[in-house]
Amino acid sequence: MANTSLYHEDKIPSPWHQIWRHYQSRPSAVVGLWALLLVVFLSLFGPLIAPFSAEQQATEHLLAPPSWFADGSVDYFLGTDALGRDLLSRLLHGAHLTFGYAALIVWVALCLGFVIGTLSGASKGLQSSVLGHLLDALLSLPSLLLALLFAAVLGPGAHNVFWAVGLALLPGFVRVVHNAIHEEMQKEYVMAARLDGASRWQLLRYVIWPNITDPVVVHTTLAFSTAILDIAVLGFLSLGTQAPSPEWGSMVREGTNNVLSAPWTVTMPGLAILFSVLATNLVGDGLRQAIAEERG
Repeated sequence: MANTSLYHEDKIPSPWHQIWRHYQSRPSAVVGLWALLLVVFLSLFGPLIAPFSAEQQATEHLLAPPSWFADGSVDYFLGTDALGRDLLSRLLHGAHLTFGYAALIVWVALCLGFVIGTLSGASKGLQSSVLGHLLDALLSLPSLLLALLFAAVLGPGAHNVFWAVGLALLPGFVRVVHNAIHEEMQKEYVMAARLDGASRWQLLRYVIWPNITDPVVVHTTLAFSTAILDIAVLGFLSLGTQAPSPEWGSMVREGTNNVLSAPWTVTMPGLAILFSVLATNLVGDGLRQAIAEERG
């Protein structure tokens, strides 16, 4: 028997569904999302689809130009470096060192910042004031400068890059969560829930946290692009992963020795960094505008 409804019932879309509709209406944001998904795919499966290993050398093809040059070869589509290593393979192998590491760092910084920001935002008095002023002092320095300071103290290496960039991004997450929770605590519906007998955990879990996801999501996407740049800069300055690592910033540093005779050794990893940062920024900007339209 067919299930018939006697009443017409309009389905009200959820806030995130409305945000997605606003996001889809922006072509640049959709293009950025597809580009970001491509970079995610390459960072996960790059070593599997790379034609060569990251360290394999072809001594007969030193500084071979990309395939679209007259004397280029299809076997080395993006050319080779001074040691005869295939640039395309090194970019694919190094995607998880730059992009993947940035995703891991942002995720850890988000979790720690969310916990610390929740504790500080829900507190009052001297504890909240001291932490707020401390965060203001840390945020007065650019994240790249903080990452350089931490990397200089900890020393070079992949693990130290993780801690240096993560510690540099942590104050921003703490500040965003702190401000968002502090603003929500002053609103009338929170006061009504508190007068209704809700505990502090219930206020956070069911009243406050669902309403602060918007600024946290936007800041996370922007911090993602910052983490990519910080990792690449540390690699370029020899404060990150060391040779022969195929990290993109390190590849740019190695290519500077032959920038005049073989400019593709610098431009290819540089374009990979630019592509990843641009895709992330397009997604973050699209989310910010979509959330603003949904809230407005």
